[in-house]
Amino acid sequence: MDDAHTLLKQVWGFDRFRPGQEEIVAAIVEGRDVLAIMPTGAGKSLCYQLPALMRPGLTVVVSPLIALMRDQVAALQANGVAAGALTSNTDPHEAEAIYQMIDAGTLKLLFMAPERLSVAGGLLRRAGISMLAIDEAHCVSQWGHDFRPDYLRIGELRDALRAEGAEVQITAFTATADEETRGEIASKLFSDAPQVFLGGFDRPNLFLAFEPKAQAKTQVTDFVLRHEGEAGIVYCSSRAKTEQFAEHLQKKGIEALAYHAGLDAETRQVRQDRFTREDGIVICATVAFGMGIDKPDVRFVVHADLPKSMEAYYQEVGRAGRDGLPADTLTLYGVDDIKLRRLQIDDSDAPDARRRADHQRLNALLSLAEAPRCRRQVLLAFFGEREHEPCGNCDLCKSPVETFDGTEDAQKALSAMVRTGERFGLEHIISILRGEDTERVRTLRHDQLPTYGVGAHYDKHQWRDLCRQLYALGLTSVDAQYGSWLVTEAGWAVLKAEAQVALRHPPAKQARRARGSGSAGGAGRGGRKAQPQVELSERDMELLRALKEKRTDLAQAQNVPAYVIFPDKTLIEMAMVRPSNLDQMAEIGGVGARKLEKYGAVFLDVVLSH
Repeated sequence: MDDAHTLLKQVWGFDRFRPGQEEIVAAIVEGRDVLAIMPTGAGKSLCYQLPALMRPGLTVVVSPLIALMRDQVAALQANGVAAGALTSNTDPHEAEAIYQMIDAGTLKLLFMAPERLSVAGGLLRRAGISMLAIDEAHCVSQWGHDFRPDYLRIGELRDALRAEGAEVQITAFTATADEETRGEIASKLFSDAPQVFLGGFDRPNLFLAFEPKAQAKTQVTDFVLRHEGEAGIVYCSSRAKTEQFAEHLQKKGIEALAYHAGLDAETRQVRQDRFTREDGIVICATVAFGMGIDKPDVRFVVHADLPKSMEAYYQEVGRAGRDGLPADTLTLYGVDDIKLRRLQIDDSDAPDARRRADHQRLNALLSLAEAPRCRRQVLLAFFGEREHEPCGNCDLCKSPVETFDGTEDAQKALSAMVRTGERFGLEHIISILRGEDTERVRTLRHDQLPTYGVGAHYDKHQWRDLCRQLYALGLTSVDAQYGSWLVTEAGWAVLKAEAQVALRHPPAKQARRARGSGSAGGAGRGGRKAQPQVELSERDMELLRALKEKRTDLAQAQNVPAYVIFPDKTLIEMAMVRPSNLDQMAEIGGVGARKLEKYGAVFLDVVLSH
């Protein structure tokens, strides 16, 4: 591994590996097939890029999105690595240069989409491929959340190359995969059991927060305004909502852009490029956006609608704070969100076993949304990590909520559903519980029920909140066709006093408690703007701004994302250390030999001028 450490410093400018990287690199260098599950931001791309430079032959990287390939190639080339990508956007001159490097044996990394890989067998035989690295490997799994059928043909290509005598090593990487998904990845991509590296899933720099949906546009806008001038993503469940949220944010003076599949390709590309290359752009997008974005300085992710599973949630929030600096997340959810997600599962063409698994994944996310304790503990327990202490960096750790024995209130609501034949919607159930004198209640003689008026101690808003919790906990379900509320098997256990249920106090009681305790409330560190992990003096901030301006000028001139020149973390260290010569500049994290030669003097001039 001495050679690996030397390359790490010379090419990438780092003195040491991030946690988990060195073991994976060592296994790949030794020739083992590897499946690595590493959280977003842990540096999984380096785990296949560095070994590619240490071995003869070509490493082919299978990647799902053109934007991801393009940015990785730009970053590698900036570090002096011979890398290229063959995509539908590759112009003929660039493609010819790649073919020439393949024939000359000088190309080290070639990026391709799975759809192109499946018809490129002849090229790969000619290239002398020695390793296939599959990025975003969860796409191979029917149980994963970004299924791409052409990933299934990678195994066929592997077998064909090996049958012809090629020694092709297989490595696969993904950020979030539960045990079932990991099993399917291993069976589809590897002929023999790979060495599995299951990195910790914790992203301690992410602030985790959930809020019941009230006025979604107002909630999102308030959150984004606390991050003025910072890049972020607002995820929406439909194309129309991306447009609506972008327009609403624009009216508040925020540089927001909509992104979805309904836009023409050129518009999508322009907006994606603005997001990756400019500072402070907020993108309002459907969930497909982001998997191919290798932007390390996204400072926040907001879900305006509930994600579809725990894995999808963690993959999407993981697109914030990839540079290791603090980042905020906020997820809004409501009964309509839950109904939509459950209906999507029930209406899918998937086999029964998969639909059951998808419901379990959604239920896990709902448990996180309604958690009474540290969210990070609940989240990490889903991925098998149960030893963590309360994190201190989620909304429930910052402002703990009170729970109470809600069994009696749950029994009242469930009884009202049963005594009305499970044929009515929530508003009518609430009218009965509150003892409201409405024409419909009188006509149906529901004012004669034993449950009439037993819940008068709560207002409508509070009962909606409590019933949403019952729904999220799986004690009730909603008929997709008629909207009537039904009692589930778990709900019957509560109704029969065979099980108890803990509920969070309804909003009005929480609001009174928050005001009395002096809590600021809300998400995003109690409503405060996120602060840098390292406190900079005003003098350092002035230098940092100057360094960023220089970086922006260079990035625009080269038409590459700013972080390809240097990431924020490197510029922050420059501003704090203030190197006075090139030898000191070479010791800054992220300044490798090629970048020192290309940019060292330019940025040193900026430092010395301050």
